[in-house]
Amino acid sequence: MQLSSRPFGTTSDGAPVELYTLANAAGMEADIATYGGALVRLTAPDRNGNMADVVLGYDTLDGYLDDQCYFGRLVGRVANRIGGARLVLDGRTYELDRNNGRHHLHGGAGGFHSRVWQADPIETEAGSALVLTYGSPDGEQGYPGNLAVTAVCTLTDDGLRLDFSAATDKATAVNLTAHPYFNLSGRPGTDCLGHILTIPARRCLETDGELIPTGCLTEVVGTPLDFTAGVAIGARIRQDSLPLANGHGYDHCYVLDGRAGLKQAASVFEPVSGRGLEVWTTQPCVQFYSGNHIPEGLPGKDGAVYGERAGLCLEPQGFVDAPGHAAFPEVTLRPGEAYRQTILYRFFVK
Repeated sequence: MQLSSRPFGTTSDGAPVELYTLANAAGMEADIATYGGALVRLTAPDRNGNMADVVLGYDTLDGYLDDQCYFGRLVGRVANRIGGARLVLDGRTYELDRNNGRHHLHGGAGGFHSRVWQADPIETEAGSALVLTYGSPDGEQGYPGNLAVTAVCTLTDDGLRLDFSAATDKATAVNLTAHPYFNLSGRPGTDCLGHILTIPARRCLETDGELIPTGCLTEVVGTPLDFTAGVAIGARIRQDSLPLANGHGYDHCYVLDGRAGLKQAASVFEPVSGRGLEVWTTQPCVQFYSGNHIPEGLPGKDGAVYGERAGLCLEPQGFVDAPGHAAFPEVTLRPGEAYRQTILYRFFVK
């Protein structure tokens, strides 16, 4: 088994955190911390075979304890925003943690990104894997039901696969995702505006000035939000556009084709290094975030200094604020039902 671990520090309440390293025969490695399931490091080759770390993060646990960017973390119970921090299920209203103004973001301040997960290494046919589990108690961050969550992180021959599953004893909302920030250049601290992004989606969720969905879908073709043909992230990011102004750049949920099963949600290519990344998922949407609020001068790994747009996020997920919009596919999980979703990050060079 190509897997090892070492201590990564302790949380403020004294809980020990481990850092696991997965490796494959191609020389790729992934470091995953039990704190928030954080993807601390992920290496991938350039067109000349040179390996480099392609995700943003911190050298020590302290960086993650203080982090406000969700670098590399698993997020839930519900990724993205819930308007008004109010969840209505079966006629009952649950008040959730307000951690984004008057709204709820990424499961709340005490969401899954800030919890210590149980880790168990395994070997699978696809490669070395780490099974992360967490038990979220009834009422945590305002959510109903005791929720058992599992995330299986597998380092494959050409990337990283995440398989999520969950079960509950009471009706609740579940919409899990991962939040790595990618910069494929191998030059940490540089921006990602030269990355060429393709998203095979003709529609995205319309949002208001606080980035809460209005309940409408809007066509992106012919607008600065159109990535169907592959465009540099920085090519139109400063154009006069209300959606871009509201998000201070790209922070938009794209609706993928309705085909069930694993499908490509996006691909991104960095032309200098030749590194490329495909994102595949079983989820119906992908949130593209261009790192608009990374603090300038933020100390990162290996002496790197991050700033605005130093990395990009592609977060497969269900419809944002689904509980607040009857027309959106729901993210409700009930007792006896099984929640299962997959995200696959597949690297290529050209």
